[in-house]
Amino acid sequence: MKPIKKIILALVALAVLGVGGFLVWFYVIREEAPSALTSNDLDNALAGTTTVVVAGDTTAPGDTTPPVETAAPAESGDPSGAWNISDASTLGYRVQEVLGGLETEGAGRTNQVTGSLTIAGTQATAAEFTVDVASITSDSSRRDGQFRDSIMNTSEFPTAVFTLTQPIDFGAVPEEGVNITATATGNLTLRGVTNSVTFDVEAKLEGGRIGVLGNIPITFSDYGIANPSNGFAEVGDDGLLEFVLVFDRA
Repeated sequence: MKPIKKIILALVALAVLGVGGFLVWFYVIREEAPSALTSNDLDNALAGTTTVVVAGDTTAPGDTTPPVETAAPAESGDPSGAWNISDASTLGYRVQEVLGGLETEGAGRTNQVTGSLTIAGTQATAAEFTVDVASITSDSSRRDGQFRDSIMNTSEFPTAVFTLTQPIDFGAVPEEGVNITATATGNLTLRGVTNSVTFDVEAKLEGGRIGVLGNIPITFSDYGIANPSNGFAEVGDDGLLEFVLVFDRA
């Protein structure tokens, strides 16, 4: 056999092995991203049975303490007053990816969220939350490194912040155990850039806690975020910020 033919066959064999190895990783070894947050996650969080679930490491870099399950407090009546976010909350991102030509999702989550909510009768008159962006982790340390560095630049912009700018009107005083939907408008700050956003939320008062489920569509360029695609992964121009926030009385 001629040397050039041997080289070509060797390269073909390596390519086949490489493709085969990638397919084994993608379909067998790789952990799938956690499912999108739903009403079931809201119910579980309010019941105190939720921990932050991602495929892989769920703690902030350098943090070896697992998320703590928090028992729900006793029931309360009128929800009017001040409330604080608890560590039963979950916040993260979700993006559509194409890895080696195969469509999949990338998602990261954290419970490192702080903030507050003020209820007055039928309205949420004030609300805000702040997330430690560097604590958001996914199933891939490579993705996490890119997310913290080139995408979100967490050394310069360590937090993301949402602040309600218009009251949320529920139409009636929230009743115990009843899911309600409403629209929220506020300012979202990512990577040092602030934009006004409007999105739907689902809320529930149960067991003396308030839970809020929602997601905010994000267009990367609106926040000065370069498209994170690279030679291996292709990502679109947008994603979701998704959350279940659980509030306890202040």
